[in-house]
Order: sequence, then structure tokens, then C-alpha cells
Amino acid sequence: MKAAVVFEKGATPQYADFQDPQVTKDNEQLVYVKAASIKHLDRARASGKHYSTENEEHHPKIIGSDGAGILENGERVYFFSKRGTVAEKAIADKHMTVPIPDGLDFATASALPNAIMGSAMGLRFKTQLKTGETVLINGATGVTGMIAVQIAKLYGAKKVIATGRNEEALQALRELGADEVISLKMNDGELTQKIKEIHSQTPIDVVLDYIWGHSIELLLSSIKGDGNFSHKTRLVSVGGMSGDTIQLSSQILRGTDLQISGSGLGSWTPEEFKLLLTEIIPQMFQAAAEGKIKMETEVIDLEDIESVWQNEIPNRKRLVVLI
Repeated sequence: MKAAVVFEKGATPQYADFQDPQVTKDNEQLVYVKAASIKHLDRARASGKHYSTENEEHHPKIIGSDGAGILENGERVYFFSKRGTVAEKAIADKHMTVPIPDGLDFATASALPNAIMGSAMGLRFKTQLKTGETVLINGATGVTGMIAVQIAKLYGAKKVIATGRNEEALQALRELGADEVISLKMNDGELTQKIKEIHSQTPIDVVLDYIWGHSIELLLSSIKGDGNFSHKTRLVSVGGMSGDTIQLSSQILRGTDLQISGSGLGSWTPEEFKLLLTEIIPQMFQAAAEGKIKMETEVIDLEDIESVWQNEIPNRKRLVVLI
């Protein structure tokens, strides 16, 4: 079969022949892949730089961790696979598949779940978002952030505030449900003052953060308590595009009712991951089929994987390989 294969650690995936996958266990099933999205996770794992792969010995392997396709019985499914998905065929665990509803195309079905994981899991399990709360999404102009704005609204957020540097994408977020947008291009003083004003008028209950770094330092200093009772804010880190570390004053922790946690691989319980497959993704798939969630994709053919691997994909789109 044809597949996108990394032959050497850190090398660009190549369109090449690869041995057909074989079903070897009772819980496995063959999937004829129709689409597979390429995410930061897939690029990091292909390069061997992701924390889940940095200690493993490299062998030629098919890229991709999930996809959308057709089972041998004709059922349309989204699926995970540890054996690669950007190929004509893949092996999926029977317990790691989700039906694709009518009205949802393969490209969107392959691209949407990663963004769901990067938003819904944090909002639902780490912050336990309640109806009527105010949510600030830091770094919302990427694909996952744009989905997070929409899911926060679906989960009942009364007010959603989105921050980012891309002015065009920020304005597009208003159309997706953001009630207020904040440019991270402001200087530190202006940004801090803006968040202080918002927090005093509509206290921020939840912060879903995709970039970490300096903007989070400013945000935390903006909601810092002054010795009186403070409003509780739950901050969840999902990504670190602006840096992996921050300076955190102990005074902020002592003077502010603040909860900090993370959402990502390794932080979820088996029960939460099961709900992702049986409840959360199906719910969001149906919302997308009904037009309540919108997502843009940039599609390419499998044979073009090598030529586009290093290309920069538009900020609001997810790269999807059609097979």
C-alpha cells in the first residue's frame, strides 16, 4: 500500500510503499483510510521531539495518530491508531473508533477531534465549566482555540473572551461566538489594564491557555488579589507556543483564589478518555454536522505529503491528507 513514511528520525515523510497492516488481535479492525489530519503532535512525533517518543528507538514508520475512513462493513468511522494513519489502510482498536454522522465529510471528521481534545477535555474535566461562567481563551486564533470558543459557548459560557496576535483571526472569532477580543500586540501596561478592567466587571472564571509564556505572566498579575477575598479563577494549560516556562510570584498564589492545572496526553483519566470517545466527540460531530461548529481545512493528496510537509499552513486551517 501507499503511505507517508518517515524512514529516518527527523526526516521529511515520503510517499512510499509500505507493508499492508495486519489484524493480529481480536480487538483490532482494518480501516480503509479516507482522510488524516496533520497536527503539531504528528509533526513532533515524526521528528522524535515529542515527549512521548523522545526515548523510543526509531524504525521506519507511518506518520499520523488518527484518521477517518471506512470499515470493512461499510461503516464510516473516526479512529485512533498507534501504527500510523496517513496511509491507504490502518489498524484501529475496536474500542477507539467513533461513528461519523451523516452530513459530516471525512476531512472535517479527521481534523475536528484533536481540536476537541485540546478544548473540551480541559473545559469539561479540568475546569468543570458551569453554565453562565466567563471564559478567557488565551491564544485563540489557532485552529484549536477557534474550536474552543465555539465549544465554550455550547457548554454554556455566558461570556467568551479571546486573545491573540492575528487581527484578522480575532475578528473572525466574533463570528464564531467570542463576545470580546483582545490583541496581544498591546504593550504590557495596556494589556494588563485591559484584563484588570474586564476582571473587575465580569470576573474571569476560566482561562484556557494555548501559548503560556509572557502573556500568562501578565494575565496572572492582572487578576492578582489585593488582600481581600478574591474571585476563584481556574487556569488550564493546553499548549506552550510562546514558551514552556513562566515566572510565577508566590504572592499571586497566596493572594489569589487560583487553580492551575494542565490538559493533555497523560493528564486525563481512563474514565475521562472513555467519555471523550463515547460522548464528547460524538456530540461535537453532530454539532458540526448541524453547522453549530465550523472548522476550516487545507486538503492535499497523499502523494504530495513530502512537498508540503515544511509549508506553513494558514493559521485558521488544519492540514488534511486525502487518501
